[in-house]
Amino acid sequence: MNEFTFIYRNQQNPDVQFSPEQMQGILKQWRDWMGSMAAQNKIVSPGNRLAFEGAVVRKDNVVTDGPYAEIKEMISGYTVVQTETLAEAIELAKGCPIFNAGGSVEVRSIIPMNM
Repeated sequence: MNEFTFIYRNQQNPDVQFSPEQMQGILKQWRDWMGSMAAQNKIVSPGNRLAFEGAVVRKDNVVTDGPYAEIKEMISGYTVVQTETLAEAIELAKGCPIFNAGGSVEVRSIIPMNM
């Protein structure tokens, strides 16, 4: 089995606010989707959501506030899955609820590090 990372991206839009009921519906979609992958033994790590605060450190110790200063999309989290092929990982990603909120999923192969 090969491992792939799903990197979740959302459009930055501070004007969009969800009601508690909408949030519950969104969370249920995520639980159902993740549960489906877990039932297929495809999840290596459910990953984590990422906080809004942060910084980017560049060469020569240049630091900018917030990891999204130059982009309209923000990385909001990730999951690690295992499948035989990239095509299979892409098929899993197609069910992601993030699309309902205008987001996207980047699917990347993981190259193991030998230490």
